[in-house]
Formats: sequence, structure tokens, C-alpha cells
Amino acid sequence: MSSTPKKQRVHLKTIVPGPRSTALRQREDAHVAPGLQGYAVMAGIAVESAEGSAVTDVDGNTFLDFIGGIGVGALGHSHPGVVKAIQDQVARASVGSFTSEARVELLERVAKHPPTEGVHRLQLYSSGAEAVESALRLAKSHTKKTEFVSFWGGFHGKTMGALSLMGSNFKEGLGPMVPGSHILPYADCYRCPIGSTYPTCGLGCIDQGRKQLKYASTNSIAAFIVEPMQGTAGNVVPPDDFIPAVRELAHEFGALFIADEMITGFGRTGRYWGVEHSGAKPDIVTLGKAFGGGFPLSGVLTTDAIAQAKPWSNPSGSSSSYGGNPLAAAAGVAALKAIEEDGLVDNAREVGAAMLEELAAFVEAYPFVGHVRGRGLFMGIELVADKKTKEPLSRAVTRRIFDECVRRGLLTMSYAPSFRIQPALTIDHETAKNGIAVLREVFDEAKRTNLWGLT
Repeated sequence: MSSTPKKQRVHLKTIVPGPRSTALRQREDAHVAPGLQGYAVMAGIAVESAEGSAVTDVDGNTFLDFIGGIGVGALGHSHPGVVKAIQDQVARASVGSFTSEARVELLERVAKHPPTEGVHRLQLYSSGAEAVESALRLAKSHTKKTEFVSFWGGFHGKTMGALSLMGSNFKEGLGPMVPGSHILPYADCYRCPIGSTYPTCGLGCIDQGRKQLKYASTNSIAAFIVEPMQGTAGNVVPPDDFIPAVRELAHEFGALFIADEMITGFGRTGRYWGVEHSGAKPDIVTLGKAFGGGFPLSGVLTTDAIAQAKPWSNPSGSSSSYGGNPLAAAAGVAALKAIEEDGLVDNAREVGAAMLEELAAFVEAYPFVGHVRGRGLFMGIELVADKKTKEPLSRAVTRRIFDECVRRGLLTMSYAPSFRIQPALTIDHETAKNGIAVLREVFDEAKRTNLWGLT
């Protein structure tokens, strides 16, 4: 990865947030609607530039970035290959659904690394939720059925169909949801949904889900949609036999199996696809985030037979105004080229393993760290008030942890008790160690002073 920066570290010139950031935020707050990404609002900084795993604000403070745009910045900030591809393409052609050399190459590059044999038909979009909605329409078109199954903790987007399948309380106040949406327990073994222990449970969550569908569905299930590893729930890694069991359950009900690989696809977990860890074979795959190298790009992958389903396959039946435009396609080509040529899947596996080894020691070192988990550069830490009861730390406490990380130059998702760590796939060992050193400093201070009531 000669094209990306190495050994990046924190450099602070002012208090955080600095005066220029504060002034810009005040101007923005006069007009911007509420509801922006929580971490961006809480950090209080205004960005001047960013490169690799470092973000520099308008006050000249440089932060290490362990958020990575929540998966979007998988190639790091301003990857030179993506920058050049976008610059070159925008001068030639940007919009429209006509065939372009960039789109043809993108299709061919995706087809070189299918999540399973035969899943190569790709339709393109600009957001994750848009791709998920298309996948749901495709499943209905193919099966002629009407219901869907998702899982506790799952996140597939905020549009109405995807929102109805969200496995959290985010939906409160937004009902009613789309009828025929069923949500089953996910194998989050640290917080077992059925109060058991793996592997003696025998995947009892699957058995419970089967019973629920038997009595709650109308036996008209079009598809099961599941994240191979759950992102928003806290980067939860299920046992390897869980996802194949989900696939079997889907087919038992005559439904398709949709793998939502928005976060886990393209190397994040140390394999090209999240489903590769378990060997489960999806019928449909939704993809995005790393796919565009930071440019808005998403897609739906499926087989020849399923892609022919009508009305999804009718002219304009599965299209999008921005889908497959030359500019997005060029960005996608550059991103996939970097993932392949820079060895980013291997880098995610190797650097992620080293990070996980350091973070695993936190469980013994800190009374408020209950559990550490991860695959590749997809890691999670459970911050708890009590290790025996697994009671999560309050949001007030985790917000203080987040603030202290930002003040010391580390951008994290530590504002939630299920603390997600997912830096760029381009991050090197030294930069990763520098970031963990800041996190350790914050945790050491919390333990030493009991500053926020941590015990």
C-alpha cells in the first residue's frame, strides 16, 4: 500500500473543538436540520482535510479515525486511486444510465469475486437502503410472496420497507410498519436472546424463530434478510453455524436468503465477503459502503434466474436515477482495484488480528470492559457497569468516554455501550497501535480516578 500514509498519529494544536470549528458549527446550526450522524454532532469539529486514517480540522488538529465513516471510508480518506478516477471521469461524463466503459469494468470486477458461484447479476444504486428496498422487491417478484423475516439487532436502512425490518427500538414513533414483517432473535452470544449458552444451546434461537414464524406468519415469506455479522448492534459476530442455519430456515419456508453485506463485504472481516466465514450461499446480496471508496454506490447481486423475475426485470423496473452512472462506476472500479492490488483483505485480517489481541487484554485490565470480539477490522467492545449482570454503561457515561477520546485526538464510536471499532482497511500496524494507545490512555484515566463512576 505504497499509495497510503503510514505511521499516522495524533497532533493537537488547540483545545478541541477549536475556535474555528466552533464558529463554523455555529453558522451551520443556524440552518441545518437536526438528525445528523451522532458522532459528527458530538465531536464538534469542522473538517479541513483528511488522508488515510487521519482527519485534520480547520484549527489544524489532526485526529486518528477509528470510525471510518461507519464503513463508508474503507479505503481511508482521499485514496489517491479513487481521487484520480473521479477527477478523470467527471471531466468526461457524470450522469445517465447509458453503458459506459467504467460500468462494464465495474460489473466484470465484481463478477471476479462472487459471494457464491452464480451470483453475478448486478444492479446499481446510490445508497444502502435503496439497494435493500430493491432486494425486497426482487424477492417478491421472484417468489410471488409478500412477507419478510429479519433479526433482532439488524439494521438495513431507514426507508419504510427496510425500517420495518429493523431489529431495534429506532422505530418508536414512526409506525405503523409494513405488514408481514417478522423479526427473529439473532445469535448474539454475549447477550443470548434466549438466556442460554453456546454451543450447548444448539442454536435455540433458530428453533424459537421457527416456532414464531409457524404461528405468526401466513406462510407467504418471500425472503429472510440477515447481516452475516451485525454492525449497528455493536459489531456482533455470531457462531459460524448460525448463518447457514438461517439459510436452511429460509429455504424451509420456501423463501430466498438475502445476505446484507453493506458493512461486511469487500474485506472488512478479513474475507472478501462476510458469508465466506460460514460458507452460507446467498440467493441475493446487498452491497455498498466500501464498494464506492467513499463515493455513494451500492448494489444488488443475484443469479441469472432470480434476476429475470418480473416486474423487477421490466425496463425501469429495478432502475435508479443515479444507479450505475459513469462517475459512481469509475469510483467503484478504483475502489475494487485498490482492494485487490493493495491486498486490503489480507491487511484487514492481519492488522485486525493484532488490534484484537491488544483489545482482548482490556477485559482483564478494566472493570468496565465486559467483552471484546471481532473479525478482521470489524471489532466490538461491550462497556458494562457490571461484568456479572452485563448491564451496559449508561449513555451519559459512554458520552464522557467519547468526549475524552476526541479531546485526546481519537475519533471513535465509544458513545454507545456496544462500542464499534472499524477503521479503514488501509490502516497500518503503527497507526492502529497509535490509536489504541489513545484509547488505553482514556480507559486508564477512567479506571485510576473512577472519574465517571466506573467500578
